[in-house]
Amino acid sequence: MDESSRLSEVLVGLVNVPDIECARLVAKELVGSRLAACVNLLPAVESVYRWEGRVETASEVTLVIKTVRAAWPALERQVQALHPYAVPEILALPVTAGLPAYINWVASESISSTDA
Repeated sequence: MDESSRLSEVLVGLVNVPDIECARLVAKELVGSRLAACVNLLPAVESVYRWEGRVETASEVTLVIKTVRAAWPALERQVQALHPYAVPEILALPVTAGLPAYINWVASESISSTDA
């Protein structure tokens, strides 16, 4: 697969969870099942959001997930199954540039359609 094809298949996911224990559980499950190549845990994030008509604040941990498009549907299902929120933040961002060696590593360490 050429470099531009690999780049287009890589995604960065963002998920916020309520605490570090939940973050570690989700991260280890995603990496262990090869739904993600890497998950960074960013603790002590303060979120301000509107929920059920009120402005709320919460201390959360942000997960920065590196994966591929082919793994995304299963990754999303797994996060929903492990997540304690009724409506968890689960976002996928396309990668438009990156170190080719790193992009290749993410693609090789995440489940792809050829792994099925």
